[in-house]
Amino acid sequence: MKAYAALLRGVSPTNAKMPELKRCFEAAGFEDVRTVLSSGNVLFRAQPAAAKSLERRAERAMEKELGRAFLTIVRSIDTLREILDADPYAGFRLPAQAKRVVTFLRAPPTTDLSLPVKVDGAQILRLVGAEVFTAYVPSPRGAVFMTLLEKTLGKDITTRTWDTVKKLAT
Repeated sequence: MKAYAALLRGVSPTNAKMPELKRCFEAAGFEDVRTVLSSGNVLFRAQPAAAKSLERRAERAMEKELGRAFLTIVRSIDTLREILDADPYAGFRLPAQAKRVVTFLRAPPTTDLSLPVKVDGAQILRLVGAEVFTAYVPSPRGAVFMTLLEKTLGKDITTRTWDTVKKLAT
């Protein structure tokens, strides 16, 4: 059995309860299922399989059990640890108040990105495979970085803070 993290897009306590998501993943045949935080992070174990296959299984189970599915992106826990160990922010001078976020894509982009991309204190710094590393300075204008990410990469993405990725990988 291999350990995985499912990162669901658009989950919040108002639109999905974590015990319901846990039941969905158990119904999909995954083992040792647990949720982390209340924003659509599900840890589970499964026989080694392609991420796309695991994503489809989870989404089908959510559709069946909840009547709706959240976009699901799966990474192995080993992959999350490799991301953390690589420290993709090293070499960038970030303001002390900058927040670091990782955006997960289902597949690497098909077009080249000219990086860094900057808008109103948000900057896409690095792309490695199907992960995008961004930093932003919180502002009264709200989540400027999400607008930048969606405009650059589309909406089939999900984003986690660096601290959340650490929690998932431990």
